[in-house]
Amino acid sequence: MRRSTLMLAILLATTAASAQMPPKVNPVTVQSAAGTLQGDDQDDVLVFRGVPYAAPPIGPLRWSAPRPVAAWKGVRTAVAHEPPCPQPVMPDFTSANPGGVNGAQSEDCLYLEVYAPEAVKKAPVLVWFHGGAFFLGAGHLPSYEGRANARQGVITVDVNYRLGALANFNHPALDRGPGPHGNYALQDAVAALRWVRDNITAFGGDPDNVTVAGQSAGGGIVTGLLSLPAAKGLFGKAIIQSGALLRPDITPEESTEKTLAGLKDIDVGPDATPESLRQISAQTFVGTPSLMRGTFFVKDSAYKPVSTIEALTAGTETDVPLLIGSNSGEGGFAAARRFAEMAGDQGAPAWLYRFAHTPAWRAPEWKAGPIHSAELMFTFDTIDQSSWGGDRADATDRTLARVMNGCWTAFVRMAPGSRRLRCGNGFEWKPYGKAGEVAEFRSTGPVIIDARALPDGPPK
Repeated sequence: MRRSTLMLAILLATTAASAQMPPKVNPVTVQSAAGTLQGDDQDDVLVFRGVPYAAPPIGPLRWSAPRPVAAWKGVRTAVAHEPPCPQPVMPDFTSANPGGVNGAQSEDCLYLEVYAPEAVKKAPVLVWFHGGAFFLGAGHLPSYEGRANARQGVITVDVNYRLGALANFNHPALDRGPGPHGNYALQDAVAALRWVRDNITAFGGDPDNVTVAGQSAGGGIVTGLLSLPAAKGLFGKAIIQSGALLRPDITPEESTEKTLAGLKDIDVGPDATPESLRQISAQTFVGTPSLMRGTFFVKDSAYKPVSTIEALTAGTETDVPLLIGSNSGEGGFAAARRFAEMAGDQGAPAWLYRFAHTPAWRAPEWKAGPIHSAELMFTFDTIDQSSWGGDRADATDRTLARVMNGCWTAFVRMAPGSRRLRCGNGFEWKPYGKAGEVAEFRSTGPVIIDARALPDGPPK
């Protein structure tokens, strides 16, 4: 190759590389309990990614309660997300799995993201738990970005929690000694809330004004927190989107039976030791159909003595204001309506919603109405970040997104003890009561109608 040709090739390669470089970071530092974090000031929104809230659950800490983060010296950069928790992904990494994730994963995954308005004090906090059927998903996905929330004065904390068999797993070799055993995803959620309690003041947040929120499996996490003694006092409000999982917990024996049956598929017998179980690769767990999903929440007399449906029936749930609902193109509205009725029958009120807007570009696909997860880019006002939105959105979509994001953040900002929720340019969102009040978010905006006349999902 002649020298001129070589120089041209180097120049072209350098130019291409520089064009792909990430944007310049505007560093901002915060002093957390474990050490100094350096994030990114993005147009007056402070963004911290890949913030550890618990020690990596690897090696001997696999299937153990989350441990505190080890302190570090110097400044820890927190401008890029860490790999999500192990889960099945497409082998070529070019397309996302149903939980929105592609690329590498790691058992070292107990991280969170923080989006905070600049120069705030005692700002309300939204702690978000992602969906994904308890074995998919991640907290860093673009639909959950908290920039719009920050412009409304709300700090957003997006949380990763353990998934599948690495989150819900009971085995005779592991279920010995001090507990709790199983329910590791719920234990992670509590660890994240404790991190918020101990650290959010440094970001300008109010640890006494925390709302837990989640969608689908994340809504199931929130459902579980509402009856979990370890979570008591760590939050004051709750949001459940398409995740009203009102079902009994399974017994440890049922969880163990399912675990042992799945292990047979990888030639592991019931006499396995803790050490041998922890040597099984994470990829083996997420790639084995009988193991990848783990088991559901497990009854534990010391840690999780009752399910939330049992607590609601007995009136012993954590009594906090609740915002709950689902989308008109999916099932689950009847469960959300029942949840609102049971949670709001005395004490703190419940607000019920139904999302009934189908974007014009989705009409050919969503013929029965907005499907599962369709509301996320509206409640977070992340149309431009979501893979479901972008340039295809029109003025109707964007207006409704601003209205819904305003209503959700108004709930997060709501004063403790309030029974009045006003949002969306004066919309009065009435709590669920004897008239069956539900806020239906239509293309033209929200209206209050009677939930009792609405079907559970799409018309049959």
